[in-house]
Amino acid sequence: MHDEDDTMTKLLTVAIPCYNSQAYMAHAIESVLPGGDDVEILIVDDGSQKDDTAKVADDYERRYPGIVRAIHKENGGHGDAVMTGIRNAAGKYYKVLDSDDWFDTEAFLRVLNRLKALDAAGDWVDLLLSNYVYDKAGARHKYVVRYHHTLPENEIFTWEDTRRFRVGQYIQMHSIIYRTELLRTCGLELPKHTFYVDELYAYVPLTQVERMMYLNENVYHYFIGREDQSVQEDIMISRIDQAIRVNQLMVSAVKINEIEDKHKRRYMLRYLEIITTVCSVLLIKSGTPENRHKKRQLWAYIHERQPDVYLVLKRRFLGRLTNLPGRLGRRATLMSYKVSRKIFGFN
Repeated sequence: MHDEDDTMTKLLTVAIPCYNSQAYMAHAIESVLPGGDDVEILIVDDGSQKDDTAKVADDYERRYPGIVRAIHKENGGHGDAVMTGIRNAAGKYYKVLDSDDWFDTEAFLRVLNRLKALDAAGDWVDLLLSNYVYDKAGARHKYVVRYHHTLPENEIFTWEDTRRFRVGQYIQMHSIIYRTELLRTCGLELPKHTFYVDELYAYVPLTQVERMMYLNENVYHYFIGREDQSVQEDIMISRIDQAIRVNQLMVSAVKINEIEDKHKRRYMLRYLEIITTVCSVLLIKSGTPENRHKKRQLWAYIHERQPDVYLVLKRRFLGRLTNLPGRLGRRATLMSYKVSRKIFGFN
């Protein structure tokens, strides 16, 4: 066991970033409370002004001393709230739960018990993965992202034991529990006042991850349906400059060809490909010459920072698809994107 973990007083910290979240944050908090004294719940109030988020956070801290801590800070955005949680965490492991999402409590408790068993045996992992559910409002079919044909189940494994991740199966913040000390030492920096930083959170620390475990449990319910939600397509297009910034930060933060483990390198390349594809498609879908120029600039940035990676991405199917020339090429790209949305249930 890592010596630095000996100073931790809780098994798991669950950080809940909140910004004007009074209307729904209680659901998130209540889904974690059954974890009891093994869990620390950090309610990070990110400078809420328009409602009683701060009051709700303080009330939960008063009602559940030793379990819930309310942290009030100036507004810095989701990434800054996540980083604040990391700096203040007392748990050996760390998980983020957005304030409009929730845990399936029974599945969460089974995951928590597995972490307890590891800890009791003096063992550890850098990363524990579980499933997450796209809980889209009004959708009859709730798409679940699982890894049961890609990762070994209920055992410690390394990158060498992984198979190829399928389309729509990549690791996101919702599936992740990291070892806290790894987050503090891996060089992770999430920019302030920037949306979509969860992509960096799910990417940069993986460079330091070696020991993993996967539990086939549908823990995290990722709610999609609020009109102001950052993943709504029209809002994503309006914030496309922030998506481009995050995409560029991913390129500059991880030198893929310097990763020695070929299995890890393969995954990191695939994830960058997917994020770049989504960003490129949205730039095309906006329909403006300005954004088509931004797409070319994004690919030029990749070429400048990692020319070998650029060449690989351009040759692969998604890279070719998002760089088809002319109006007919753009129409083909958007049609493929529409089919993918229907199959995988995102956005």
